[in-house]
Amino acid sequence: MEKRKVAVVVGIVGGGLVLLILLAQIIALSLFLARRAELGIGEVAIIDIKGPIYTSKEIIEKIHKYKKSRMVKALVIRLETPGGGVAACQEIYEELNKAREKKKVVASLGGVAASGGYYIACACDKIIANPGTVTGSIGVAMHISNLEELFRKVGLKFEVIKSGAHKDIGSPSRPLTPAEKALLQKVINDVHNQFIEVIVEKRNLDKGKVRSLADGRIFTGKEAKELGLVDELGNLDDAIKIAGELAKIKGEPKVIREKERRRFTIFDLLRPRDRSDISLEYIFE
Repeated sequence: MEKRKVAVVVGIVGGGLVLLILLAQIIALSLFLARRAELGIGEVAIIDIKGPIYTSKEIIEKIHKYKKSRMVKALVIRLETPGGGVAACQEIYEELNKAREKKKVVASLGGVAASGGYYIACACDKIIANPGTVTGSIGVAMHISNLEELFRKVGLKFEVIKSGAHKDIGSPSRPLTPAEKALLQKVINDVHNQFIEVIVEKRNLDKGKVRSLADGRIFTGKEAKELGLVDELGNLDDAIKIAGELAKIKGEPKVIREKERRRFTIFDLLRPRDRSDISLEYIFE
């Protein structure tokens, strides 16, 4: 009985010591991080967005990871993209807006950062572009193929059984009806207006001015700065420096950049892309 009591006491004391050690470690880590912040020590993480954007999953995972890190004080979003799917770009945009609640976020526009790429950049605290960056292309497009004549030549016919008048809208076996064109144009106009509203809000520009620029044309980085679409001209190093300054990091910040997993190849064009299961896709381009 006495042995059991001793074992219980030892267990309680041992458990208490373990808790005290853990508590001491937590306090030490908190003091260490607080001291780092006081000294202006911090890291800048670079997130690369390259090529056409048809899925947001990998980018959002990186944003979440760095948003949770207490060592990372700022993010630089390096954009080398002509745009992509509307929903994917909007999801990344929204996650960057959330990340700005805890981190400073700077966009670095590379050779091409247009349409959906520029949409994403608008979520950042600052947009930095090279003078020769191709950007802008503020617009939305939907591509629909009409293969009716080809099918007729090869003797291929389609029989469609549908639940509603517009269920097979965009079918390649027939042309669009006037009603279908009007319906799709309404969708495109709605998304286009969403794009314009984002620029008006985030860039603090007159809506009439933005609408006049939102006809799909492209701009150089230099032109974009003159128009108020870009904050400063500079390269990736300049963007990192600005991110560090915004995050109040003293001196040259430590930079984190994950290695690229693989390069985009011609075979990617032949593989099905990760996108939602819909017959029509409208894209920022």
